[in-house]
Amino acid sequence: MNFTKIQNERVKECYYRMKHPSGLTVVVYPKKDFKSTYACVGTKFGSINSKFKYKGQEMMVPDGTAHYLEHKLFESEDGDAFTKYAKTGASANAYTSFDMTCYLFSCTDRFRESLEILLDLVQSPYFTPETVAKEQGIIGQEIKMYEDSADWKVMMNLLQGMYCQHPINIDIAGTVETIANITPEILYSCYNSYYNLNNMVLCVAGNIVPEEVLKVIDGKLKVNEAFDTENIFPEEPYEVVTHYTEQRLAVSVPMFELGFKEKAPQSFAGSKELICTNIILEAFAGESSALYRELLDKKLINSSFGTEYMEGMGYRGVIFSGEARKPEDIAQIIRERAAQLHQSGVSAEDFETARRNIYGKLISGFDHPSSIASEIINGEFTGRTLFESVEAVATVTLDDVNERLKQQLDPENYCLSVIKGFED
Repeated sequence: MNFTKIQNERVKECYYRMKHPSGLTVVVYPKKDFKSTYACVGTKFGSINSKFKYKGQEMMVPDGTAHYLEHKLFESEDGDAFTKYAKTGASANAYTSFDMTCYLFSCTDRFRESLEILLDLVQSPYFTPETVAKEQGIIGQEIKMYEDSADWKVMMNLLQGMYCQHPINIDIAGTVETIANITPEILYSCYNSYYNLNNMVLCVAGNIVPEEVLKVIDGKLKVNEAFDTENIFPEEPYEVVTHYTEQRLAVSVPMFELGFKEKAPQSFAGSKELICTNIILEAFAGESSALYRELLDKKLINSSFGTEYMEGMGYRGVIFSGEARKPEDIAQIIRERAAQLHQSGVSAEDFETARRNIYGKLISGFDHPSSIASEIINGEFTGRTLFESVEAVATVTLDDVNERLKQQLDPENYCLSVIKGFED
């Protein structure tokens, strides 16, 4: 039972990967000059996985179940995991996204004990009617907090304006009403369906060697049966639900997110696709772009302006976001410039500038263990390896980028989400 060494000569970096007999994929990224070690274990189970088939039986669970399960796994019959981490000095956390749930810690010493806590946590579910009911009040308060968060609502309102069928339009935490329907039986069903080690990845990055990690997992992991859960997603039309959505909250400056929806298969984008998209966004709206300078000169944006690409099983889209007094004007300009870009294509000069900027950002990511671990786990779940992006940005051509552009930034398939203050 050995690790496979994966290395890249271009960046002079390497890591080690293995499929453990238990079913768990284990990745170790040694960084000897780092003082701390970061460990993260993730399962490919997020908020969008509300409908699925397990061992031939179709199931539909309440909105917010994945997030609820994340909270409950920290409790076990022999105590709370946070209390155990406090004794080792590790800093621990967890998060649920649309596509996955991850549990993590960072430490400077007592790594073995902290990793044992992490592995126990994801293998020892303990749900009772009393503990599940108790959590409803805690998560209910969290939900109400997010309802007043402009950062969160501007995004969720956008997704609800873009998607009519896909569960990406459902809040990750659910609602107070939906979580009231969560029972221990539902949590165990989801745990058994998705917390199979064959559906999970452990990544450790930092001041560590593969052999030390292997010693811990050999004594902790239980062999799992083959993963047998099938995700079920509805058919999502290409068109957005609405072009505009607005809400009023306590903000001093209006916030906006402008999304361009694109066709999305039930699969993840490849590394080359992602790099082409990143180059398009950098060339089109990066800080050195003509569009960015135009918006800045007209005092329509500030330093909060940015772009991102979201993609997953059945959903893909480009998002522009920031604070602005006149978000409708910004949206109009971006749409007009997107239409012009489709006519002209990305220029050779803009392509080279964007490609160099993207390459620099990728290289800087190798200096942060948390970024390394996140990228590796995300890559394992999406079918992409860590070094593929480096190779893709080094070999991608202008023709590749302009071919990708044909599927993105449709100026007629957009939604603008705006959060305004009560006085605006």
